[in-house]
Amino acid sequence: MIEGKSIIKKSKKDINNDLRREFILASTDDDFKKVCSRLKTSDEILMKYTSKLEETALELKNCSKCKSLGKCKNRVEGHVYYPNLRNDYIEFEYKPCKYFKESVRKNNTVFFETPISLENASLSDLTSEKERNVILKYIKDFLKKKMNNEEVKGLYLSGNFGSGKSYILSALLNELSNKGFKTVNVYYPRLLMKLKASFNDFSYDEIMNEIMESDILLIDDIGAENNSSWSRDEVLGTILQYRMDNNLTTFFTSNFTIEELETILSQTSNGTDLTKSKRIIERIKYLTIEEKLISKNKRN
Repeated sequence: MIEGKSIIKKSKKDINNDLRREFILASTDDDFKKVCSRLKTSDEILMKYTSKLEETALELKNCSKCKSLGKCKNRVEGHVYYPNLRNDYIEFEYKPCKYFKESVRKNNTVFFETPISLENASLSDLTSEKERNVILKYIKDFLKKKMNNEEVKGLYLSGNFGSGKSYILSALLNELSNKGFKTVNVYYPRLLMKLKASFNDFSYDEIMNEIMESDILLIDDIGAENNSSWSRDEVLGTILQYRMDNNLTTFFTSNFTIEELETILSQTSNGTDLTKSKRIIERIKYLTIEEKLISKNKRN
């Protein structure tokens, strides 16, 4: 008859054998071996954490190929499950990557109703496609002049739905924010709804001032809103007049050209008013140059 103590000893031995087997198998991966070698401890300790160390190796491999926070494949976005040796045991913690640290530093950016995907937009994600070359050249020239304190106009970027207009200019704003500029990114149709609601909590002036006075402003998807005399004259007109008077850099995206936008802004429930529409267009033309981006729909 086998004593109970022998069974326990045998079970522990089997467990150790299983752990060693898993560890040896995991060690066939070069990335896993690199993680283990950094810890400078014995195999007996390492093999107790094989699965966790494999996770670290995988996440570090993801990081080596990653170009932005939005492309992160790790369990916790912008972080790596990282091991630290503490005497005879290993402690794991989530350490932020460089892209996450950059995003935290974006305290100069204010977003109004902007999709989260645009909040993390990065110039490093932009591919050099034939349709984008003119826009990418503009961005390169703009950044150079802006950092040299040279006068440079913003951009009115029109084009088809899903061509990447909003992402490109949001990426530029995020880059400018990283460089210390106070930037504001607004999704214009929803901003108008927010402003209407702000009448009830008295934050209207606060929102308008933040938008008007920012170093860099992006008015995203202009022309998609339900146009009214109030939104055109009291909101848009006021913002653009202030920015024109103070020579503040302003960007726009739209599915419509400036010429088409003039027609859209002229029409409200009160009828057609081309004079007031032309005033808005004059301000936009003063603040920007116009470019078009026509490409395949990247949202499909």
